[in-house]
Amino acid sequence: MFKIGFIGLGLIGGSLAKSIRRHYPETIINAFDINSATLMEAHAEGVVNTMLHTVADFEQQFQNCDYIFLCTPVESFPKFLPALKKVLTDHTILSDVGSVKSCVHKEMERYGLNKYFIGGHPMAGSEKSGYQSSTDILLENAFFILTPTPETSSEQLTAYSDFVQSIGAIPLQLVPAEHDRVVAAVSHLPHIIASSLVNLVSQEDTDEYMRKVAAGGFKDITRIASSNSQMWQNICMANQYALLEMLDLFIEGLQKTRTKLADGNGDALFSFFATAKEYRDSIPNTSKGIIHKSFLLHCELPDEAGGIAVVATILASKAINIKNIGILNNRETESGALQIEFYDEDSLMEAHKLLTKHHYIVECS
Repeated sequence: MFKIGFIGLGLIGGSLAKSIRRHYPETIINAFDINSATLMEAHAEGVVNTMLHTVADFEQQFQNCDYIFLCTPVESFPKFLPALKKVLTDHTILSDVGSVKSCVHKEMERYGLNKYFIGGHPMAGSEKSGYQSSTDILLENAFFILTPTPETSSEQLTAYSDFVQSIGAIPLQLVPAEHDRVVAAVSHLPHIIASSLVNLVSQEDTDEYMRKVAAGGFKDITRIASSNSQMWQNICMANQYALLEMLDLFIEGLQKTRTKLADGNGDALFSFFATAKEYRDSIPNTSKGIIHKSFLLHCELPDEAGGIAVVATILASKAINIKNIGILNNRETESGALQIEFYDEDSLMEAHKLLTKHHYIVECS
């Protein structure tokens, strides 16, 4: 049985706590959060055993913990480290879930905590935030990056790696600088690109036709622009230098693409798209990130009363749960006017088989 401390119960902290509770139901979880309502909810759900309302509570409630997880914004870590230093022992692994690592490691070294600290970053998330959006399966099959310090023992690293695996995540070891460069490219830069594209359309959409006809492609690539603005401001500032490097490279690439288009160089443009497609198609669908895999089905629907009800009844007859359903006013590349989202791939495949049997034209995306 583990004893684990949490500082912060947002989306990732809450999901990690729920996952631990599911895999290790006898674990003692003591948690601090500045939001009393969040603590009370986690306690009422049985996720948290003891609620900590002040930093002064650390000294008593975090004694003899196996793990202590910092799950607040990284810029707030220094306010907790002096209190944590009093309770850390050779038995305790201190970790975090922040998406930037170099600055965190510098703080740990400054406070003399390298001996206890192993950085952690679960590569999972959502455009939603807060404990209310956390789930006990969010981290399943997600890469969980570990960044040990020079003083981390092999026993500590092995123990933490095994623990991560035991809750269904995939441990991956990186050095802090390498981690920051990787996430700048595949996580942080995409948020800037998505928000830039949305802002461009917003500025140019004087008659609101762009908003009206925006279809699947635009919505998919910009979904993460709906993420928490304060959080992403903090992340960008914390990973400033690695992100600037990637942003400069991206701008340089855009300029080259613009030149190809301006020169009417069709062959170069074809190569541009083909190269991107080849690499994109090589990315495994099992990877999890802030944009989750959607289990969508598009269905051609006759223009008649009760059409949606008939489809819903067919699916309900086989107890297939529908997560979301809606009409596509702009089909763009989609084949159908009815879009149905399911909770998992098995339901999607069963629905495809069932509706095809009833002579509907359907396509999974």
